[in-house]
Amino acid sequence: MTHAPALLPPSSLPLAHLACAASMLVWAAGLPAADLLIPHVPAITLTTARMGLAAMVLLPLWLLIDGRRAVLGAAWGTGLLIGAVTCLGAFGLILGQARSDAVTVAIVSAAMPIVGMGIEVVFDGRRITPALILGMGLSLLGGLIALEGGGSAGGGTLLGALLCLASVVVFTFGSRLTVTAFPGLSPLGRTTITLCGGALSAGVLAGLASLSGLPAPDWSALGATEAGALMVYAFAGLALSQLLWIVSVGRLGIGLASLHINATPFYVMLILFAVGGPWLWHQVLGAALVALGVMVAQGLLHPARARG
Repeated sequence: MTHAPALLPPSSLPLAHLACAASMLVWAAGLPAADLLIPHVPAITLTTARMGLAAMVLLPLWLLIDGRRAVLGAAWGTGLLIGAVTCLGAFGLILGQARSDAVTVAIVSAAMPIVGMGIEVVFDGRRITPALILGMGLSLLGGLIALEGGGSAGGGTLLGALLCLASVVVFTFGSRLTVTAFPGLSPLGRTTITLCGGALSAGVLAGLASLSGLPAPDWSALGATEAGALMVYAFAGLALSQLLWIVSVGRLGIGLASLHINATPFYVMLILFAVGGPWLWHQVLGAALVALGVMVAQGLLHPARARG
């Protein structure tokens, strides 16, 4: 298992959990912020802006913490290729949210640990167990319940959920490539190099889309509110979230830290409820079942780690 640098002292387990919870909270806050931008900004343009702004924050931080030699000596060619994979994941997530809602994105994303296990079954020889099958079944059931009556039209919601799921698979696979391709880099370096690659890939695609005559942003509809939403979506929902994630993984390990992602549907619903949105009990139940499924699969697959 790959760990980030131990930026927290050994006695700070509660602080590590708080950092991880904060990481999920600020990521969740970015989803309602994206709802303000998606109707007015094409998905590839929004992907470019989000990843580009986050890279502008993390690249100087990487240079400051790891030094110029680490940054210049990194395998940038590989980083650009893997970054293109992460770009597809980020692009798919925005397309999925455009066809569903922020809560659906959070619920589907909460199944990421199970997606990771499935990738390990295919590529790393992980054994399929009854716990894994039960966990996947509970998560699938929860997703179907949460989608019932949610979003816009039923077909659009289902398409959005499928796009989100495809995005989760692509992003999780890209994360695996990042870990295996850059064994000599710190987690901050791995995150930044692929994020820079993703921003560059998205920028190229956005340029091609513009040259092809595809829709441009509706600049007349963008004002201070939308600019603030972009700052939340890029700096909080991506850059700050990743930094807090790195800190917490360094203390908790990836398995325990990933359990915190299960809380993101509740964070999104609470944020939307706080600004006047409805409270939908079927989405509460669906999110709870997704969380239960992931915990069943992870807890029973790694009993020794859970006891530790």
